[in-house]
Amino acid sequence: MLLKIVANGGTNVLKPLGDRVIIETEKEEEKSVGGIVLADNAKKKPQAGTVVAVGDGRVLDNGTKVAPVVKKGDKVMFDKYAGTEIEDNDQTYLVLHEKDIVAIVE
Repeated sequence: MLLKIVANGGTNVLKPLGDRVIIETEKEEEKSVGGIVLADNAKKKPQAGTVVAVGDGRVLDNGTKVAPVVKKGDKVMFDKYAGTEIEDNDQTYLVLHEKDIVAIVE
């Protein structure tokens, strides 16, 4: 599965390799419960998002390929500091290994 990102007038296509997954992270709330606007460094890093692209799966030592458990469209929770962030316009994506996903939200 592919993810198309438009940047600098061109279109980049990201295809996750192996057991990697690309996740569209959820936006963090701009205000606290009391209505106070939070600075960027005071916000918590998101730990949930939606899978937008999935690699082919990981290859075991004996050469067997294991298909990914998650699929495009799944809502997932992942480790707090996992993966690599990619920004496109106002949307943040996260590329991480499937093992860093801790749960599928149903």
